[in-house]
Amino acid sequence: MTGPVVPAARRAGTGLAPLLIAVAATAAVAVWLVVRDPQDVVIGYAGAPIAMIAAAWSVQRLGAMVMLPRVVRAFWRQLGHAAGILLIGNAAALAMANNDAGMNPYVAVPTLLGMFWAMSAFLRLPMGDRTSLGWLRVLLDLATVAVAGAMIFHYVVLNSAPPGTELTTRATAAVVGVAGLLCLVIIGKAAVRPDAPIDAVSLRILTIPPMVAVAVAVLLIGSHDTARLMISVGGGPLVALSLSAAAYRQRLTLRRPATEAPVRRRRSVNEFLPFAAVLGTAVMVVVVAAREVQGRERVLIVGAVLVTTLVVARQLLGMRENRRMLAGLRDQQAELRRLAMTDTLTELANRTRFVAVLTERLAAHEPASVLLIDIDDFKMVNDTMGPALGDQLLYQVAQRLRANSGARELPARLGGDEFAVLLDVEEVDSAEEAAARILQALAEPFRVGEHHLLAHASLGVAIAGPGDSADEVLRNADIAMYAAKEGGKAAWARFEPRMRQDVVNHARLGSELHNAIIRHELFLLYQPVFDIVTGRLHGAEALVRWTHPTRGFVSPGDFIPVAERSGLIVPLGSWVLREACEQLARWRHEHGDGAIKAINVNVAVRQLREPGFVDEVAAVLSETGLLPQNLVLEVTESSVADGRQVRETLHALHEMGVRLALDDFGTGSSSLSLLRAFPVDVLKLDKSFVDGIADGEDRGRLAVAAAVAQLAEYLQLSAVAEGIESEAQLERLREMGYRLGQGFFMSKPLPADQAGALMGAPAPVVA
Repeated sequence: MTGPVVPAARRAGTGLAPLLIAVAATAAVAVWLVVRDPQDVVIGYAGAPIAMIAAAWSVQRLGAMVMLPRVVRAFWRQLGHAAGILLIGNAAALAMANNDAGMNPYVAVPTLLGMFWAMSAFLRLPMGDRTSLGWLRVLLDLATVAVAGAMIFHYVVLNSAPPGTELTTRATAAVVGVAGLLCLVIIGKAAVRPDAPIDAVSLRILTIPPMVAVAVAVLLIGSHDTARLMISVGGGPLVALSLSAAAYRQRLTLRRPATEAPVRRRRSVNEFLPFAAVLGTAVMVVVVAAREVQGRERVLIVGAVLVTTLVVARQLLGMRENRRMLAGLRDQQAELRRLAMTDTLTELANRTRFVAVLTERLAAHEPASVLLIDIDDFKMVNDTMGPALGDQLLYQVAQRLRANSGARELPARLGGDEFAVLLDVEEVDSAEEAAARILQALAEPFRVGEHHLLAHASLGVAIAGPGDSADEVLRNADIAMYAAKEGGKAAWARFEPRMRQDVVNHARLGSELHNAIIRHELFLLYQPVFDIVTGRLHGAEALVRWTHPTRGFVSPGDFIPVAERSGLIVPLGSWVLREACEQLARWRHEHGDGAIKAINVNVAVRQLREPGFVDEVAAVLSETGLLPQNLVLEVTESSVADGRQVRETLHALHEMGVRLALDDFGTGSSSLSLLRAFPVDVLKLDKSFVDGIADGEDRGRLAVAAAVAQLAEYLQLSAVAEGIESEAQLERLREMGYRLGQGFFMSKPLPADQAGALMGAPAPVVA
């Protein structure tokens, strides 16, 4: 059983809880700074680990969402690792809270490692051309900022350090400050792209940690004790709060409708850091020159700085022009990329994106399961109501899949009426629960235009195993989906290895069946149909049989489904039709008026869909010398309900004079409604209603059997009872008013010569 359907947004969560924890920890630290006890700073340092745990949890969960592109998941996952490293530094600071842990190596080393690990996460984002020239530009910008930052720190910050400050402390502060500046440069380059995969607001929020790093480097060296305590205690919670807020913002963007246009990112201020570094260095050089250099050398230095400033200004203007030229191309590339990965009708991911995401997950050895969904009898809806309404139904199915898929699930339309959902699970129970949830959601009626439609689906579940490729997982899900259809539709089935062997066996049997048709290994038996009142032979039903050279007798229950699935049912049905008509012509030639008047031939729905089937029947009748009334074509209720093309074929056959029999009558859900739209001549009561009617205990079967007889009499149709296996059944059917019947009690299926012998019998065959 499945629980109530929960919207995807609620199941996925918004990441609000970690953000609230980080806010609470930061607020608590701020309150402590106001009412602090100078003798006990442990409480103040305790806020950072708490907030950082919440931040690491939020960022790591975001990095595990399967619906995000791989580069985005990798970025947030690595940022989560950086948060974990910073957590170690926060814990060390807490442990050494009463020993001035500001620049202690046990605190500084994890902090630096966390900063560089976060920096490498940003370097994984697209920042420009992935060519050698593009990387060279990035390295030159970083080198410019690093050199300028080091000079400024050396001349301004370190020179203002209190006397006696250790060299290690000064060097650590400089490295932290310069690393913070480099992070700002990298974030700026990642944020400036209009097609950046990370949300622009999230990237701006993520500029807070490097700014905090720069502030820490400056205040811990050149400030008084109160400012040093504030930045030491408050820096960690502030960094954690920014990470949680950025992750929360990224989650909110996932809740936007897919059709929402992407927000154009503004130019990041951080992008101008390399130029600011050049100008800042130039200003510092001018100041130093004014103090320490005299005469013409001072003029030379000032002139060089002025030339450098003009070159920087010229570069900025060139960048502006380049951006204008490239803006249109980038917009077109983004739109083409979106169209290439999105199904235009449903706005879900298409097959290309689905396979790409599945391939990425398998390559990363991450859990993956696939739900393959096929709408049952969609062709009938499309044929009867038109393709426009069919498209509306597909769109609504897609929206329902989207609403009932979590943030860790990727719904997609693979093509036609075939959908899929990629799950980030490998547990059987979780995959099966998701399958039941999807089917329950699709079982509710759809309102399409003025119609309320039921669109049940068959679903296959495949769990990726070690070494599986995306094609193998999809193929396994497809096999399971067809198993669900064969089990009765509107159900799900989970792939098992034996199913693949069944498919292989079916394929092998299909190949052998193809050869059997060519090699004339098939033959017909004829099931006599009797007038159960007079006991005389009335007709016969042609039944195909197969004797395999090595397998021996192959049951029709084995090879007929294979023929229907492979399409061989069309040539097989054509052979049966011609062979049966030729045999009836031979019987009429041999026995004259004693021969049966018509031969019954079963016709599959695939044959009725063939455009030239009516012409084929007319040609066979003409070539064998039979009249249309000498042929009875038996069709199932599901065939009649298949669609407009089948109904038109049946009406054309009936107008030609061919008689039509509704086989297995009473077993379908729309038997009575079919009689109004279907040109039926014969009703064949299904064997399941004949079984057990003799003892009279099953009142339901008795009622249906009697009702079919009365219905046939009222509509002036022939009624045939199938599967008569005892004299008691025969007598009860006579009492109900049945005139025709067939079954093993009267005769099993016979070869042509034995069936012909019954036609020459002078007395009634059945007493």
